[in-house]
Amino acid sequence: MPYKTILVHIDESERSNFRVRVAAEIANKDEAHLVGTAVTGVSRFIYQDGNISANDPNLTIHLNYLRERAEKAVDNFNQQAQSSGVNSFESMIANDEAGGGIGLQARYSDLVVIGQTNRDEPSPSVLPDFPEYLIMNSGRPILIIPYVGDFTTVGKRPLIAWDASRESTRAITDAIPLLRRADLVQVAIFNPKTVPDSHGEQPGADIALYLARHGIKVEVGVHKTSTDIGNALLSLAHDLDSDMLVMGGYGHSRFREMIMGGVTRTILQSMTVPVLMSH
Repeated sequence: MPYKTILVHIDESERSNFRVRVAAEIANKDEAHLVGTAVTGVSRFIYQDGNISANDPNLTIHLNYLRERAEKAVDNFNQQAQSSGVNSFESMIANDEAGGGIGLQARYSDLVVIGQTNRDEPSPSVLPDFPEYLIMNSGRPILIIPYVGDFTTVGKRPLIAWDASRESTRAITDAIPLLRRADLVQVAIFNPKTVPDSHGEQPGADIALYLARHGIKVEVGVHKTSTDIGNALLSLAHDLDSDMLVMGGYGHSRFREMIMGGVTRTILQSMTVPVLMSH
């Protein structure tokens, strides 16, 4: 089933236009509805609790500043979406911080496009754990765009990190609309003997057959590594000239503290290509 609603997080960061371009290209191919959402950065719970007073002039100035940032992001998105030729689109501003605002909208979307955290470009509306929070809490596939690099294509030569886990299974299933359009899908399995019961006698054979039944051209590579699998995966993506990585997101949340698995953490910090993650 193709994606029919694609949500993209918009803001005033340098990469916002690039995220919109990627989201619009996917929307065009699936004839999907594109939603651009900006956030003010103030938690909706503060409004609900009545902890914001309109009588505080300094607070009013700051809130107006945040609102103006969001409005500018929306104006830029509307112009870009209009020129991209998408079938339909809309924009909105959420009075919330990014995790809460985008997380709520994600429930009504098939795919969410966001940016990798860039600690050299802090935002008043986006907390550093924004990608981790969405992966763990949205229930949707999250396509994360690196904050550096230019990608002429996304999803023509994807690389799947397959470990036969529930999370990895979910990511592959969520990525099928993209994988079906790929020229070739590479499946990478690292150190399969560490979990032999999961991979079976011929590691990768079952997942390759599953993908082939969806009309996906696929190749499987089995790799041994004694180094960090996250870095080995990034190195392999470079060697294969991959333009997207598909993998499960591992971890659990303690309110706003995200406890991520080692491979997930490495990829989120050091990604060199767009990454589609599901939990």
